[in-house]
Amino acid sequence: MRLRLAGASAAGLLALAPALPAAADPVESGPWTSYSPTFNVQERGCGDVNDLTFTLTCSTDSGDQRAERRYATYSSGTRQFEGSFRITSLEGSRISLKQTFKTTGPFFMLAVERGGRLYAVHGGTTIATGATVGTTVRVNTVHVVGSSHRTYINGSLKHTVSSESGDFYDKFGAYRTSSGQGPATVQWSGVQFWRK
Repeated sequence: MRLRLAGASAAGLLALAPALPAAADPVESGPWTSYSPTFNVQERGCGDVNDLTFTLTCSTDSGDQRAERRYATYSSGTRQFEGSFRITSLEGSRISLKQTFKTTGPFFMLAVERGGRLYAVHGGTTIATGATVGTTVRVNTVHVVGSSHRTYINGSLKHTVSSESGDFYDKFGAYRTSSGQGPATVQWSGVQFWRK
């Protein structure tokens, strides 16, 4: 009887715990090969990086305010990024969270507004809602160089754009867009990369 009650109690506690987005396999069929690209930490302006916590400490609405990881450049094949972010504070708005960047300039930028709307910076298309403070959101981007770039939120395809050829790289963290400002703190986890 005690075991049954203990089990029921534990199950009740698990039910109350916030569900985290699953992060085990690529969102598209493979075969995929897992890999670990090198990265550089970028801190500019009031940006601060502490492992996988990225903070903009100021409310400055001009200049280069960034706290990011910039990963190695790639120029061919299909690449998949996965990571989960949780915004722990957002007094500002319009903060870029994840970028697929072309070495000649911005290509795809996923940003958040203070209310939880996720959007594509170029074009302003709403990608998802609900990215509010304290909520964990899983992001996957699948980039077929020279063909397409797809963005998944919590495992669901939300945005597709065509891609030209060239040299690209992944970035994530917290970065003030041209129309945004901090302060903001974002924690990332479960970062993985695959290629095929």
